[in-house]
Amino acid sequence: MITVASLAPYLGGALVLGGIAVAASRRRELFIRWCAWAVAVPLVTGAFWLGRPGAAAIAIAAGVIGVMEYGGLMRLGRADRAVLATAVTGVVLAALLAPGQVLRVIATGALAVAAVPLVAGDADHGQRRLGAGLLGLAWLSVLAALVPLGATALALFVAVSTADIVAYFAGRKLGGPRLSPLSPAKRWSGTLAGAAAGLGVLAVLSTLNWPMAVAVAVGGPAGDLLESMIKRSAQAKDAGSWLPGSGGLLDRIDSLLLALAVLLVLR
Repeated sequence: MITVASLAPYLGGALVLGGIAVAASRRRELFIRWCAWAVAVPLVTGAFWLGRPGAAAIAIAAGVIGVMEYGGLMRLGRADRAVLATAVTGVVLAALLAPGQVLRVIATGALAVAAVPLVAGDADHGQRRLGAGLLGLAWLSVLAALVPLGATALALFVAVSTADIVAYFAGRKLGGPRLSPLSPAKRWSGTLAGAAAGLGVLAVLSTLNWPMAVAVAVGGPAGDLLESMIKRSAQAKDAGSWLPGSGGLLDRIDSLLLALAVLLVLR
């Protein structure tokens, strides 16, 4: 069984190797991105080391930040964002404190999200607000899976992040057919190379099984395309601008979100 302690040396080694590669490249944007990772990786690893409460804290923080970024992209008002953030937080807390009630809490959250435009009597934009709120709840509530999955979720994040990086550089180098009109810069060659790299990471971490493999190879790229669709509809390049070298948090965890959803379905 994989543990956070067994993952820590690999994460530290990856940071060191990444730092060496970034220093050799002498590219400022890569250095800025590496600095963000150098802060985030120990923080997240330390939280998971604390067990389920630590994983829940990370999931709640990511969920609230994700709601704020998503709400900006979808032009949701303060009330919509507040209710959606509360609903996502409730799902995470249910996964921590009452796992058998998760579905009931999700249903309650969906009703609360629907109630906001209904109570406001928004005839002009109510349908858009309702659809955006329910999509956000379904998308971001998946973060609750971090609580029961624990170190497995951390290994999944490492694998999909590696796949993303390899897909980006391999796609630019190899070229070939585009993956989807939703993201014209992405290529099938890069996606396949990234999937192979992600599966390699799972093998190294001793977490390679068919649900994890499908989550990385299929869920990861699909999650990236889902966020691309949302951003294109909002005519935005990034979900945010506060994370150095990375845009917003959703730009970093988009692949993880759908990979978690696929893993939950297949487990």
